[in-house]
Amino acid sequence: MKVILNTDSNIQGDEALAGHVDGVVESVLGRFAPQMTRVEVHLSDVNGGKAGDQDKRCVMEARLEGRQPMSVDNDADTVRAAISGAAHKLKRALDSSLGRLAG
Repeated sequence: MKVILNTDSNIQGDEALAGHVDGVVESVLGRFAPQMTRVEVHLSDVNGGKAGDQDKRCVMEARLEGRQPMSVDNDADTVRAAISGAAHKLKRALDSSLGRLAG
């Protein structure tokens, strides 16, 4: 499973952030790795650098083998909270979707 990180011009996409994203995706979504080809993570600051609550957005998209991509988004006060929230939302969506297939 490949993890691709994209950021807008207001969020610095450095090695530390990439490592954090990889760690969150692996820990929360790792059990789905056999079915996923990649996970794309898009981070943005919806206020464009101005201060504000819930202004960091994470859109996370899972590419599944032989299926349509699934995506979720999550807004939070910090980039790390937005990433974590999106990963957990995606986990619930995958549990629901893949669980229906198995059941």
